[in-house]
Amino acid sequence: MTQIDLRDLSAFAAVARTGNFRRAALEQRVSTSSLSQRLRELEDGLGVRLLHRTTRSVALTEAGELLLGRIGPMLRDIDAAVDQVRGLRAVPSGRLRINAPAPAAELVLGPMLGPFLAAHPLIELEVIVQATLIDIVAAGFDAGVRYGEHLAQDMVAVPLGPPQHYVVVATPDYWARHGTPRQPQDLLNHRCIGIRYESGAVPDWEFERDGRTVRIAPPGPLRVNSIALALRATRDGLGVTVSFLDYVRDDLAAGRLVSVLSDWCDPFPGPFLYYPSRRQPPPALRAFIDFAAAWRKRESR
Repeated sequence: MTQIDLRDLSAFAAVARTGNFRRAALEQRVSTSSLSQRLRELEDGLGVRLLHRTTRSVALTEAGELLLGRIGPMLRDIDAAVDQVRGLRAVPSGRLRINAPAPAAELVLGPMLGPFLAAHPLIELEVIVQATLIDIVAAGFDAGVRYGEHLAQDMVAVPLGPPQHYVVVATPDYWARHGTPRQPQDLLNHRCIGIRYESGAVPDWEFERDGRTVRIAPPGPLRVNSIALALRATRDGLGVTVSFLDYVRDDLAAGRLVSVLSDWCDPFPGPFLYYPSRRQPPPALRAFIDFAAAWRKRESR
């Protein structure tokens, strides 16, 4: 019977999960050519093709789907066992992968990264910024960050940051030329700069006051998938955007931007760190959970 190298199976699972040889090679810390060679040797040893390869995509064959379905849980169990053994060490170590949307990553996670890594120098932290909702377990992440309405019921979730605020902003000159809205519906007559998600959806702008919720589809000349670009366009006077307060706090203090409809912009809960429910989280994740709890307590004081 041909002996199969566990590293080959791990490489196959990485390619299947990412759908991309280059990303899988980065994850496995090998060159793309080395990873490709491993896959060819695995297929030769098994005598079947596991992947359909084209210049643009990678897809599982029937045999590949069968193999991934059987070895996927086993590889996760092996990783968990190794993490648990590492946990016997006095100092947490290993790789920690977190998936988060841009606002949570930049405004909440960002300030924590330096202090966390200084406190845990043996942990290798990887933060992937992604707006699309994903299955963090299937994608190989230890934890994710999302807001409450997007949390899966089978996950453990802990608050990661304090309440946050949205603000409706534009330049003083823009408001002088186009008028100041008094209620959310007035924005339908303004040049709004909206965000388009990777899925193609442009989310409504949502406002709430005294238990009443108003949603509008922002009209306007510009849609972007970058918060930084939306704010640049707003600062340049192209129109109005809705932003997290922390992104524009300095602009508001300096008078470069002016917020309106503040009585319709109530605070909302900050993001949550979520991870699979299991008895023993990996040591690196446990260390981050404890660090984030202490950080939040200090911030609240």
